[in-house]
Amino acid sequence: MSAADRADAAGDPARVREVIDTISVIWTKRDGGELSDAQIRWIVDRYARSGSGSGDVVAEEQMSALLMAILLRGMSRREIATWTQAMIDSGRRMDFSGLRRDGRPMVTVDKHSTGGVGDKITLPLAPLVASFGVAVPQLSGRGLGHTGGTLDKLESIPGWRAEVGSADMAAQLERVGAVVCAAGGDLAPADRRLYALRDVTGTVESIPLLASSIMSKKIAEGTGALVLDVKFGSGAFLKEEAQSRELAETMVWLGESAGVRTRALLTDMSTPLGLTAGNALEVAESLEVLAGGGPDDVVELTLALAREMLDAAGMPDADPAEHLAGGAAMDTWRAMIAAQGGDPDAPLPRARHTETIAATQGGVITEMDAMAVGVAAWRLGAGRAVPGQAVQAEAGITLHAKPGDRVRAGEPLFTLHTQTPDRFDAARAALDDAVSVGDDPPQRTPLVIDRVTVGS
Repeated sequence: MSAADRADAAGDPARVREVIDTISVIWTKRDGGELSDAQIRWIVDRYARSGSGSGDVVAEEQMSALLMAILLRGMSRREIATWTQAMIDSGRRMDFSGLRRDGRPMVTVDKHSTGGVGDKITLPLAPLVASFGVAVPQLSGRGLGHTGGTLDKLESIPGWRAEVGSADMAAQLERVGAVVCAAGGDLAPADRRLYALRDVTGTVESIPLLASSIMSKKIAEGTGALVLDVKFGSGAFLKEEAQSRELAETMVWLGESAGVRTRALLTDMSTPLGLTAGNALEVAESLEVLAGGGPDDVVELTLALAREMLDAAGMPDADPAEHLAGGAAMDTWRAMIAAQGGDPDAPLPRARHTETIAATQGGVITEMDAMAVGVAAWRLGAGRAVPGQAVQAEAGITLHAKPGDRVRAGEPLFTLHTQTPDRFDAARAALDDAVSVGDDPPQRTPLVIDRVTVGS
């Protein structure tokens, strides 16, 4: 029994502080051991409070060493659950149990995607589900690197604001049904620091750290049910289906253990979603979906996730396709945008400069690398290299063909959009080998690969 475990058994908090130190925690995980609950709570708490003048400090390089040890050695489910809870406990928990509409309690359900190229699904999905009287509190983030951020997309709408206070958020949920906004700084603040550190220490892909990061925020958010879109493929953080499945199973278990009805869809991200990648371009495409049109794959995934969310909310027989076709989803979208200061009728910004990349040979497109498209959009100005960097609302890529489509030499494959034409060269370079052309159509793989629930 370790010193920390003996202290746990003794139940003496003063003794815990006495025997646990940062180096011993690092050594335990470095050597393949399991961290005790007390060790995990101690180091997450100390790291969250480091620099606040509160005493014990866990230095950045020390936490970096521990994160790398976790990446290499892994964590048991008990460790992951305790790590997740410690991050939740570093801040406040939101509570939507008091939401009412027409005197009746509102069910809350949220969705989270692990991110990909052209993944604009939150934009049509949140108002679509909310149009059924369900409350959708969607706390979203900004893009970094090749993946776009929901808040960056919505900020291309004139006047729209991402910051919404707790009272205003609750009022908007009761009145409109959906809110998409930035998470407050006091929601799992330990994760905020750890997320930034993971990004610069090569530890983003750790499944225990990914699962605890996502679920600490979602559980702290206070939603009653959660649907996860867990992606794999060239445009996702996790490239292999097996990794994606492990992450999905871990997150579903964490959510259910915390009392949140949770399920996940495994989805393919080897090809960009839809025909656009970039902020204003993706908003325009989302509006097409809300108007009853849009690319087939975006519509398919929007409806699949909507059905899961409505089922989790206790409405298994609801048909979200009817609310897209009938305009109810668009009505909720307009109300949601207006509630956050946006003008739903304002024209979206358009790039001053465009350039077309044409096919060099004829045939059938057999493959399109989602990562290459995402990197090209980022280089055009649609994304950021470091947190806080400004993005171009207008920048991005329009796709004119996708795998399975036949093209002739000289026909357009991509249109590049940017405010700064000196970015074209770098974007073109990213797309040099993005498309493969052959004689025969590729085998079609399903967009939704599997559904993960507890015990599945």
